[in-house]
Amino acid sequence: MPTSSSMAVPHGPAGVGQARHRMREQLRSHGVSDSVVDDAVLILSELLSNACRHGRPLGRHSDVGEGDVRAAWRVDRTGGLTVEVTDGGGPTRPVPATPSVTARGGRGLNIISALAEKWGVRDDSSGEVTVWVLVNEGPGRPGGRPGGQGNGRATGTTVLPGATGMPVVPGLDGLDLADAFDDAG
Repeated sequence: MPTSSSMAVPHGPAGVGQARHRMREQLRSHGVSDSVVDDAVLILSELLSNACRHGRPLGRHSDVGEGDVRAAWRVDRTGGLTVEVTDGGGPTRPVPATPSVTARGGRGLNIISALAEKWGVRDDSSGEVTVWVLVNEGPGRPGGRPGGQGNGRATGTTVLPGATGMPVVPGLDGLDLADAFDDAG
């Protein structure tokens, strides 16, 4: 079974369910624990939604519905899972927001921060932007949640404030939201 996968996802909501389904099936068949799969599927959903809302498609396309973004994931030898979404860049940088209680959005990167060991942004010279997230299964995940080890820095990478893996959204432990986001078929 593959330990990594990459797929083009239409820029817009149409392919998000397909990407989540493919990820779930591949990770489960590779023996990744259900809690890590659930976290990864939710993270993928948030990253793809952000890429479609705030980023341009890859290539020379300019409108939603034209072109693709790229979703990728890989499991390393230690069981660490990295999820990445690459888009054509946009007018803003991915930064966790502080939405009002009644705001309809703006919580995605805070959710990712709560679920991830670490995450960051990688810029490409062609203007592509990749947001990457490390979800780790192992000793660093007390109670099935991240331990927040390391500073998340790699060459060409920026780790954003609040991206250390320390939970910033209280009460997420024990919630199983991933299945609610899967599309039938």
